[in-house]
Amino acid sequence: MPSQKDPSSASDNSAQNQSAHNALEAAGIDSAAISYPHNPDFENGRWFPTWRPYKGDLDRDPVGINDYLPPSKSVLLGIQHTFAMFGATVLAPLLMGFDPNLAILMSGICTVMFFMITGGRMPSYLGSSFAFIGPVIAVTAYAGAGFNANLNVALGGIMACGIIYALIGLLVMKTGTGWIERLMPPIVTGAIVMIIGLNLAPVTIQGVSANQFDAWMATLTVLLISGVAVFTRGMLRRLLLLVGLVLSYIAYFVMTNILGFGTAIDFSAVAAAAWFGLPSIHTPRFEMSAIILIAPVAFILVAENLGHFKAVEGMTKSRVTPYMGRAFFADGLATTFSAGFGGTGVTTYAENIGVMAVTKVYSTTIFVVAGMVAIILGLSPKFGAIIQTIPAALLGGASIVVFGLITIAGIKIWIDSHIDFSKNSNLIIAAVTVIMGTGNFSLHLGGFDLGGIGTATLAAILLNALFNQRSSETKTVPSSLAK
Repeated sequence: MPSQKDPSSASDNSAQNQSAHNALEAAGIDSAAISYPHNPDFENGRWFPTWRPYKGDLDRDPVGINDYLPPSKSVLLGIQHTFAMFGATVLAPLLMGFDPNLAILMSGICTVMFFMITGGRMPSYLGSSFAFIGPVIAVTAYAGAGFNANLNVALGGIMACGIIYALIGLLVMKTGTGWIERLMPPIVTGAIVMIIGLNLAPVTIQGVSANQFDAWMATLTVLLISGVAVFTRGMLRRLLLLVGLVLSYIAYFVMTNILGFGTAIDFSAVAAAAWFGLPSIHTPRFEMSAIILIAPVAFILVAENLGHFKAVEGMTKSRVTPYMGRAFFADGLATTFSAGFGGTGVTTYAENIGVMAVTKVYSTTIFVVAGMVAIILGLSPKFGAIIQTIPAALLGGASIVVFGLITIAGIKIWIDSHIDFSKNSNLIIAAVTVIMGTGNFSLHLGGFDLGGIGTATLAAILLNALFNQRSSETKTVPSSLAK
């Protein structure tokens, strides 16, 4: 962990900090505007930090980013991070008609890739991004259940998005993060996050309204997930989606397979699936209409991860902002890689940041272990077949909770950033963006459809550029964002 400053040796510290900053700049890393104490092991001017064995008391002392724990403890903590990301990483591909087994496998590979590209300096897990759900459903006309027949078209758009995101990362590595924070301040990011949830609300409700049995089971799922969120504590609360879905799955099984209501769950595919094997690989197809609609998600990922990385910096008291360009580049490259094989776009996960906040274990080596555990799970077709038996009604109920939480997360960005809605500029930006996104208002560029989320995102950025560039409240960085 970073050492504390000694007031009696300010000149030494100043020289030490200047030397570290020079080393960072020589490596192409922005080192401006960082106020945390200097840590010579972390800021050593090399690609990876200097790794040190942890020598503190786990009950009292935090574990630093460049500390490592004994293998037994690392494995247990890594498994915990795998379970923390599991519910959302599985749910996102199911909502888009992707292969959840492949998504789990890719999340593990991409997390290890992220560790290598960032030099082990950003403690993060990369899981399926919910920001792609709306554009993917719009591009593929996915009905909400089963395999997505137009998956290949979506994969091409996701790959293009990842490439744009990676290029933004390279630009940030060269120029720093200030321009991003000015381009997408909290008034913009809050509105964008809100419309991700609101734009999907009509599709979600229609998907669980086919019959009354499904509607009631979706409602039960909402109640069970909400109950776990409100009435449990600790790790169980972190797994609210997973635990809620398991409980609702058991209830659905009893109601259908035992009592005879509704459509019974078919386990024949589970019995036929092998214990180990590679998931099905899908080839992307590049169509400009899909690329135009999905590519703008790159800006949502930038806004989302900007908040996540700032949260990590605040927790660890380590200077991770200078490495944010690496992180953007790594996430973009990982998204491109995942989609290239048929997986979802990926992003850093707030769930795992929450686990770090609770455990005070920030070591990036733990995330390598978590990635390896996910790879093992992703290589089990039987595990994937079990996931595929989850009824659409239960997924719809989980979607109601997830999309609602995303919407509220947008509002929370405004609250945490103290956005002043007595200013007409902020009122207009928020009002126009939210209604455009919720109503799925879409503009066309030539023959290409921007879609509701893409149009609203563009509107938010342009309106902010017109009205709020010099407003003091737009310089605050969001503290938390939804996936």
